[in-house]
Amino acid sequence: MDFQEKINKYFEGKVVRKDLAKIIKGNAVVPSYVLEYLLGQHCASADDEIINQGLEKVKTIIRDHFVNRDEAEFIKSVIREKGKFKIIDKVSAVLNEKKDVYEAMFSNLGIKRIIISSQLIKQHKKILAGGVWSIITLEYFHNPDEESPPWLIVELKPIQISKVDLEEYIALREEFTKDEWVDLLIQSMGFVPSQFTFRSKLIQLSRLIPFCENNYNYIELGPKGTGKSHIFSELSPHGILISGGDVTIPKLFVNNATGQIGLVGFWDAITFDEFAGSNKSVDRKLVDIMKNYMANKTFSRGTDVMGATGSFVFVGNTEHSVAFMIKNAHLFIALPKAYIDSAFLDRIHTYVPGWEVDKLRGEMFTSGYGFIVDYLAEILKELRKDDFSQLLNEFVELDKSITTRDRDGILKTFSGLAKIIYPSGKLKYDEAIELINFAIEGRKRVKDQLLIIDDTFEKVNFGYLDRSSNKIVKIDTLENKKYKLETELELIEQDNNAQNVNDVKEEKPKPILKPKHVSVMDNQEGISYDNLFADYIKGSTEITLVDPYLRYPYQLNYLLEFCLMIVKNKKEEEEINLKVITWNEPDEMIKSTNDTLEEISQTVFDLGIKLTWEFNPNIHDRYIDINNGWKIILGRGLDIYLKPEGRYNIAGIWQEKRKCKACEIIYILKEE
Repeated sequence: MDFQEKINKYFEGKVVRKDLAKIIKGNAVVPSYVLEYLLGQHCASADDEIINQGLEKVKTIIRDHFVNRDEAEFIKSVIREKGKFKIIDKVSAVLNEKKDVYEAMFSNLGIKRIIISSQLIKQHKKILAGGVWSIITLEYFHNPDEESPPWLIVELKPIQISKVDLEEYIALREEFTKDEWVDLLIQSMGFVPSQFTFRSKLIQLSRLIPFCENNYNYIELGPKGTGKSHIFSELSPHGILISGGDVTIPKLFVNNATGQIGLVGFWDAITFDEFAGSNKSVDRKLVDIMKNYMANKTFSRGTDVMGATGSFVFVGNTEHSVAFMIKNAHLFIALPKAYIDSAFLDRIHTYVPGWEVDKLRGEMFTSGYGFIVDYLAEILKELRKDDFSQLLNEFVELDKSITTRDRDGILKTFSGLAKIIYPSGKLKYDEAIELINFAIEGRKRVKDQLLIIDDTFEKVNFGYLDRSSNKIVKIDTLENKKYKLETELELIEQDNNAQNVNDVKEEKPKPILKPKHVSVMDNQEGISYDNLFADYIKGSTEITLVDPYLRYPYQLNYLLEFCLMIVKNKKEEEEINLKVITWNEPDEMIKSTNDTLEEISQTVFDLGIKLTWEFNPNIHDRYIDINNGWKIILGRGLDIYLKPEGRYNIAGIWQEKRKCKACEIIYILKEE
């Protein structure tokens, strides 16, 4: 049976083709769970005819009832003329204390101060905390003798599934293998499973843990464009995305003046978007209250202490390569200074390596079947009632040096992933070990940085006794292995004075650089970017490449080779700012070149190159300007090679074997 057919067979009516939401979304600024709620009502089928009919119905609903902000006045007019009309919008409300009434406001329609009944507020409390997407029937009745707006909420229905059968879900899970189930979940998140390794799939699935694990503190830092905020804003109606700086103590916890409970009392996952930013100003009192909540799951309301289960999610972009952060600072360096607080960071259960997540590309988005996101969201909410953490002890015994907070982080991450992949709680040995190792690594990444930030923290052996083999297993993070980081636990006593003289490598003398003129002849071989430029770029931190002709694929590939030359001739932990100034003619080539440069920038970022670029129609000369005092005039720019003959010519990957075009290269020592 085909995988997609199998999904439809066992979860008929609960899955939807994931490309359909894009088809109908258009310019509508509406979360995926809203669209998929409607698709689930009308398109939950594998029958093409039913899907097409359903799509037309959903398109009609969106066209006629969804409120686009630029059409708000038209919708108001429709309501006035018809007297009553059904709309789709996000509704929020506040308590007007003077009038002792709740007043609603509509996000896109732009109307506010509408009286909303206490009964509706009691039924849907999240209206008071961030708002709820709903289908609302509005009535228009103008009374010139009254000051209140002429709008009346006749009916309000939140757009979400009201009930799920968890037992059925768990039973149907058993019809799928581990790999099939993981792929179904990845498709449900909107991605093509074949584009990811199993480790990459675990990283994606870890983004679901805050929705199924109470009081889970999660951080993910990495390059932009990897889908961090998308998952947390689009997946579930039980999560809310807020700007990292757009939060206050009353908004997050409690308004002591009104008694109004904040976001932690209403939402399962509160995500702080754009959390990074070293120059951001942060309320220190807020950080202190967050620390207490993250540790104790409580906050104060006047003299009362209240509890909540909301998880904290922190996502943001890194400013430096991983090598730079590891060897020069720490992995939290991108955070505002107020949050680089060892007590705050110690409360984080896992640090997900966002730099391992590929930037989202078109081919990564699936057209296969996945759970209607609202259905999955409700399942995850139901799973919050369970605790799978103690299952870990059936397979391993964690090292006794692991602290309580370290242990909590490991157990909660393991529990969350186990719920997501094995909701029955039945795991085989190999399956459990995969999750345990991943969970330990996520907490170790936090602790490694704490040892750097605060020397009062003690060494911890992140390992365990494997009960199956009775062997001791030590876990390290992937980046530590990659960059051969010597942690406090791995330091070996060395007697530097006892170093054998014979072991000392003779250093290669530095070349004497001087201004020169290089003439390259037609068909000349043995020329590479390395022997042309390497010695002159060493020790630099800023390089500007001016080349008007970086437009065709082969020319942009030369830029990539130029970046590779820079990488090979700098220290791993060093960062180089590379600015490219070019031009494209005709104008229509600019977009494709811009897209390619964006892709190259992502590729080289973690290698220590920060690539920026601009398009300038006034440039003509071609040169490299280096902040170590040198300028290299390029007669042909980077385009110095003839196209290698044949498809499988070694010259395609070996510059010295390529034939060159005649050109002149001049090396100038700039005046101080």
